[in-house]
Amino acid sequence: MKAIILAAGVGSRIRPLTNNCPKSLLKVDGKTILEMMLSHIQDCGIHEVIFVLGYLQEQIKEYVKTNFPDLNTHFVTNGRYAETNTGFSLMLTKDLIQDSTFIKFDADVVFDKEILKKLIECEYDNCLCVDKNINLDAEEIKVIVKDNNRVIKASKTVNPKDAVGESIGIEKISGETAKLLFAELEIMMEDEQNHQEYYEGAYERLMEDHVPFYALEISGLRWVEIDTQEDFITAGQIFSQQT
Repeated sequence: MKAIILAAGVGSRIRPLTNNCPKSLLKVDGKTILEMMLSHIQDCGIHEVIFVLGYLQEQIKEYVKTNFPDLNTHFVTNGRYAETNTGFSLMLTKDLIQDSTFIKFDADVVFDKEILKKLIECEYDNCLCVDKNINLDAEEIKVIVKDNNRVIKASKTVNPKDAVGESIGIEKISGETAKLLFAELEIMMEDEQNHQEYYEGAYERLMEDHVPFYALEISGLRWVEIDTQEDFITAGQIFSQQT
């Protein structure tokens, strides 16, 4: 099993904190977001990590090489990070993943290690971590499920009234589905109008083709997606609390 960390973005909504520092290197309770994420990844037995980088990428490369020298790392550059989105970035990992099972992380999520343990151990081949105990608005990736916890929609455009919860930006994708996913992403990205699409757009296309994705409920465990300065403050408060 491999890990993919999408860390190419500018983090414009949290400026000025990211004017000279990638968002993933901001510190929450004394540790960088990336340190917390990589420590969890290693503790859970994953030792190969693929990073998609763009903005201030040399800082991230240096940080990882210095602080995690034993990790098997690959660095992929999204040279178009300023004009593309997460779907484009994920597509760039195709040759390094091929048909491997992987777990994909958005680089701005801080989370309890128990979430990753549950995801690795869960029975589902393709699985989105979903928090059902949360207030939903326009910005969240909202998830609709049907029988047996199967996800049928996952996007910002979902009506909050129809959603069971929020996808937190951490997913497990099987090797078999990986091949289908990258093929779908490549088709999508042939059209420049899709360059601002999120990777969930490709997930939804596969769902429509009857590729099963499931929701793993992680409600009650700690996590924060850090998009704004308010999120950053909230993360500091939540993760400074003793477990």
